[in-house]
Amino acid sequence: MLERLNQAMEYIDDRLDQRIEPAVLARIALTSEYHFRRLFSALAGLPLSAYIRRRRLTVAGAEVLAGERTLLEIAVRYGYTSGEAFARAFRVMHGVGPGEARRSGAALQSQPRMSFRLIVEGSSSMRYRVVEKEAFRVAGKKARVPLVHEGVNPAIVAFIRGIAPDTVERMKRLSDQQPDGIVAVSDDLADSRAEGTELDYYHGVVTGAEVPADLDTLAVPAGTWAVFESSGPFPQTLQFLWRDVFTQWFPSNPYWSRPGPEILRTRLSDDAAQADAELWIPVERTGD
Repeated sequence: MLERLNQAMEYIDDRLDQRIEPAVLARIALTSEYHFRRLFSALAGLPLSAYIRRRRLTVAGAEVLAGERTLLEIAVRYGYTSGEAFARAFRVMHGVGPGEARRSGAALQSQPRMSFRLIVEGSSSMRYRVVEKEAFRVAGKKARVPLVHEGVNPAIVAFIRGIAPDTVERMKRLSDQQPDGIVAVSDDLADSRAEGTELDYYHGVVTGAEVPADLDTLAVPAGTWAVFESSGPFPQTLQFLWRDVFTQWFPSNPYWSRPGPEILRTRLSDDAAQADAELWIPVERTGD
């Protein structure tokens, strides 16, 4: 898997002055476009589109300083429709406009070419199981919140605190299948998973029952799920679990992520310092 990802990175660098289709990169990596975008973001720490843009502006910066082409020629070469658009993007990355950089020979920023390698630590194993699940519904309360990678998400905390206790009790009575009890459900996330991008967050339960009209509902079709278990400090355990699934488990197992909600069931210790977590990720087997 990592070898194929590195071939995709080579493809990007060979075609920085051409249109690069994520679907082609996914085919090189022998995966789906949806999974490729998510895997790249988890491994690289930035969205695929941002990496390609930064690589283009790195190479374009060298050409600006070389002075062999006009600024407009460089702009068009790297996919910008006007000199103004190129100048804005150039300044965001390099902190200086292309004209000023050429005149003064300014120091520019650089996005190194990425490659991926496997680091084998062997210090722990990941507990998981694969489950075939019939169609179900998520019933609860929904809010649109920003994504936070580390630490407590204040928007989610405020949202949950605003749900009436009797509403939570009614939700609990609807829970009739795994994962049982109150769960946190994330849906409609940006492919990039970038900090600050928004998602639909449900505080509710998984059910096959009829849902009262005052609760929000998410219909989830039948499919395959990978279920991961972890225990440790809260909230770091939850956030590191998602990272480890995409950086360690997927590259080592014959599955891709597929579109669908992610479900997290959390049981906190009495002092809320520790958590037992169960993360459900929708998956499909690879074609291998």
